[in-house]
Amino acid sequence: MVFPRIRCIFPLLPLLFNLCSAVDTIFVNSSLSGNQTITSSGGNFVLGFFAPGNSDRYYIGIWYGKVPLTSVWVANRETPVADPFTSVLKISTNGNLVLRDSSNALVWSTDANTTTNSTVAVLRDSGNLQLCDASNYSRVVWQSMDHPTDTWLPGGKLGLNKLTGVSQRLTAWKNSDDPAPGMFNLELDPNGTSQYFIMWNSTFSYWTSGTWNGYIFSLVPEMTANFNYDFQYFNNSVENYFTYSTKSSDIISRFVMDSTGQIKQWTWLDDKQLWTLFWSKPDKRCLVHSLCGAFGSCNENAMPICRCVEGFRVRNQSDWDLGDQSGGCTRNTPLQCSDRANLSNSQKDKFLAIDNMRLPVNNKILNGIGSDEDCQLACLNNCSCTAYSFSGSRCSVWHGELFNLQDHFDESGASTLQLRLAASELSSPKSNKTLVTWAVVAAAAAAVVASSALILFVAWRRRRSRLMGASKAVGGGLVPFRYSELRHMTKNFSHRLGGGGFGSVFKGSFPNSTPIAVKRLEALHQGEKQFRTEVSIIGTIQHVNLVRLIGFCSEGANRLLVYELMPKGSLDTHLFSATSTVLNWKTRYQIAVGTARGLTYLHEQCRDCIIHCDIKPENILLDDSLTPKLADFGLAKLMGRDFSRVLTTMRGTRGYLAPEMITGLPITAKADVYSYGMMLFEIVSGRRNLEEGNTAGFFPTLVINKLMEKNIGSVLDQRLGGDVDLEELNRVCKLACWCIQDNESCRPTMGQVLQALEGFLEVSMPPIPRSLLRLLTETPEKINFFYQSLSANEGSQSNSDTPSGWQTRSSTSNNSSA
Repeated sequence: MVFPRIRCIFPLLPLLFNLCSAVDTIFVNSSLSGNQTITSSGGNFVLGFFAPGNSDRYYIGIWYGKVPLTSVWVANRETPVADPFTSVLKISTNGNLVLRDSSNALVWSTDANTTTNSTVAVLRDSGNLQLCDASNYSRVVWQSMDHPTDTWLPGGKLGLNKLTGVSQRLTAWKNSDDPAPGMFNLELDPNGTSQYFIMWNSTFSYWTSGTWNGYIFSLVPEMTANFNYDFQYFNNSVENYFTYSTKSSDIISRFVMDSTGQIKQWTWLDDKQLWTLFWSKPDKRCLVHSLCGAFGSCNENAMPICRCVEGFRVRNQSDWDLGDQSGGCTRNTPLQCSDRANLSNSQKDKFLAIDNMRLPVNNKILNGIGSDEDCQLACLNNCSCTAYSFSGSRCSVWHGELFNLQDHFDESGASTLQLRLAASELSSPKSNKTLVTWAVVAAAAAAVVASSALILFVAWRRRRSRLMGASKAVGGGLVPFRYSELRHMTKNFSHRLGGGGFGSVFKGSFPNSTPIAVKRLEALHQGEKQFRTEVSIIGTIQHVNLVRLIGFCSEGANRLLVYELMPKGSLDTHLFSATSTVLNWKTRYQIAVGTARGLTYLHEQCRDCIIHCDIKPENILLDDSLTPKLADFGLAKLMGRDFSRVLTTMRGTRGYLAPEMITGLPITAKADVYSYGMMLFEIVSGRRNLEEGNTAGFFPTLVINKLMEKNIGSVLDQRLGGDVDLEELNRVCKLACWCIQDNESCRPTMGQVLQALEGFLEVSMPPIPRSLLRLLTETPEKINFFYQSLSANEGSQSNSDTPSGWQTRSSTSNNSSA
């Protein structure tokens, strides 16, 4: 049969399954060429030729049989073949599995210690390709999992052979089109400690997992949430290694050493047909060593993340476009150092000042230099000097290429880098001045020419067009409003929608009748510049589960924020009002999921972690489709340093405050997790956790009782008539109990809560918080007293400093599971 030539076989997998017999073995008298493949017995994995991306290079690889476009292992990653139809994968005469090209030259071999061809190659359902004795398949002479490429599958191991010194490690692809070994790899510490390093070019370590403590790696706390996996660490006289397995065959998961320089854990969502990222390390891409190459600067908030600094251009544009920026940048114009004596001042090298830059680490300190001018001269007098920085009384210089530059760096260590450039790369100040002068003259002439009638017309149109434009703005910049405009749009603030600790909210509308909500802030004392700066930061935060900020007003003492109007109001009116329509369980669950997504975004995906500080049903607004949106998020950032301190110790809503907020301790994002857990209880019950005249007591204690009795259905809002998914109800109640643990280190992150709600994490039975344990037999009056005296209750915090995790795990000295 003649197969058509293809660039990538992945789209044709269903056809190939019909064309080729679904065998999992290559025998002595069989081989693979062209589109031919073998498939593991359960259909989980496929072996054959493939061409990644848009390349014309072909490789023997293994990929998922039930997941499109995802390879997990590559045989000939450094030596591709040009034509798979004239190349062949087969068992050689010495029993090894080999790949030969069209000229019959050996391209790749298993290089196993075997001398006879009485072997077979079998693809297992684990994704492991094994070379076995043909008479005894249990005798394995070689397997692909002992030689991983960039992907670590369940059942595989990463470790170090103490006798041979051979390391089983993950090595990233060069880029998305080239599986050749890249610059980054993950390996176990060659010195024998139980920690993993991510290495650059096999020479420089820029991230470590921390040592194994019998449960997790100390610097990978996300492992506490991996309830669907069993992790094991082995250490004996021959080797030490780490391996893992999934608790269900339905879970498809992989670890990848990515070409971005990060180790990533991915999980396949079959219902959504996509991969979801569980975690990645390092957390920030700019922490990857030499990610942007020489003279490349990294910016976490830019796309693309790498750019060449001024005076430089991309060295290899094709690799750069494929996500491999390790080649870095090269100068537009060579330096003029060697002939400085014969150059005029205008031709000599100069320096470009770049502010807020994370400086490279390979600097040299020059002692005895006390001024910026002397430091600059010292650099100019050395032809290999490419940059300098003078801070305080210290002169730092750099020679050769600069690596790990990061611009817009707002952490400690940021400084001004003086980058050496050829004079022609820097514009002349005199010509700049001339340019500005002509621009001013031209602008003045244009103003004179404009007729007074046109000016009046523009002025009349300006106000209306600005407001119309604001009503259509989606995802753009914030609109600055005048106070008179907002007073007109709200009909002199006549329709009050509600209010809270920061002010009142009024209904209004744009000229095109688009409804808006205008919040008039009260008790604000900060200056206009600070207010505008902080509002602009919040204005860039956009998410489907956050109420969108449209604009603001800062005029005199007036501080107002303009939001999109949520027509269905706040969640509390739907949960607690007897006159509202009862929300069914599916809607309540989706509200819980959407709220968790919004909080996860604020805590983990914004440039800075934003703590809401007042999560409660009143601050969860609903749009027409009942999609939840967090309101008043991050307003503590608008209050200034002093007010923020007061907010964490005194402000908030009784019944939702975490113990550390009541006791005045410094708070983290886990304070929001506590409040979210309290709100989950109310979503389940349809009532306040603590109500006047409630003889049933504190609702969270009732939930804990029913969890222990395995009668969780009895806590559901009676208005639902028992119409609930019991598995989801059980999950939500367990999550709520985990969220309100006294010790914040024992609470999950919002990202872990979201993973659990979406079904990726198995939530184990939570421990009873000490503050609730004492309430299980208390009366409502004592519960009420509990809230008043919690700030003085020394037992509100657990004695343990280590998160207990979401599932109990056992460990031994050399064989531990997490």
